[in-house]
Amino acid sequence: MGRRGRKGRDISGILLLDKPAGMTSNAALQAVKRLFNASKAGHTGSLDPLATGVLPLCFGEATKFSQFLLDADKRYLATIKLGVVTDSGDADGEVLEQNEVPAIDEDTLEDVLAGYRGDISQVPSMYSAIKKDGQPLYKLARQGIEVEREARDIRIDGLTVVERPATDEVVIDVHCSKGTYIRTLAEDIGRDLGCGAHVTVLRRTAAGPFGIAESVTMQRLEAVEGNWEALDQFLLPVSEAVKDWPALELTELTASYLRQGQPVQVANAPTHGWVRIFSESVGEDTFIGVGEITDDGKVAPKRLIAQ
Repeated sequence: MGRRGRKGRDISGILLLDKPAGMTSNAALQAVKRLFNASKAGHTGSLDPLATGVLPLCFGEATKFSQFLLDADKRYLATIKLGVVTDSGDADGEVLEQNEVPAIDEDTLEDVLAGYRGDISQVPSMYSAIKKDGQPLYKLARQGIEVEREARDIRIDGLTVVERPATDEVVIDVHCSKGTYIRTLAEDIGRDLGCGAHVTVLRRTAAGPFGIAESVTMQRLEAVEGNWEALDQFLLPVSEAVKDWPALELTELTASYLRQGQPVQVANAPTHGWVRIFSESVGEDTFIGVGEITDDGKVAPKRLIAQ
């Protein structure tokens, strides 16, 4: 029996959604996929329902490059409520403890934050999407089941106080590696301050090369529902997924060898690492994929756009 044809429009590109609060990342993806009537789409890493902000969505050929955005650094603004501990580490959870908040001066807070900058280990929350025997931890947590979690190596490149709206609130700016749980960071900071804490507001302000200023709200998309031309204007080219990588332009002949899976020699190429690859042929989008520099200095194809 033959495979059924995929329903929907065959479109490719990246949409930077400013995810609304109260919606899971998958629910946001499905809503946007329906708006665009797209045949193929995927997101690039989950945001908690409580969280808002940058959620890159990949359509069509862009889904081949979603892993690179999943692996990219992220940036968040988080409001931490001191003195209150919840089971989930955020405002959606049940309150477990309420403690008096001690007087915390700037030096004390800075000393605590300094301990979390750089390469650290972090034990993921039971309310994370990490799977244990095929079951997401948050589903086990809701059943009252707690399992042992191994600490994971993460990196926090930036951790600063933005403001202190009240004696029991701190707003922090976090620039971190993938796999960092801001709820866990807030809990750890609260523990070190001696009063406990949880996240009340979480906004992702950047994901890889993309910032919140480039993102579009669900309301703006819904305002032009059914107008394909208007909706497609919000899509970024597939190549934007790796726009901060070095670029190489190949001749048509060299590009044809690369498309056949052959590593190719390219003048003035970087000596190592990943590169985005373009063909010099005339056209609106000459991006053909990404490659990696081999030990002998050639460019080996890794992910290529379908012709």
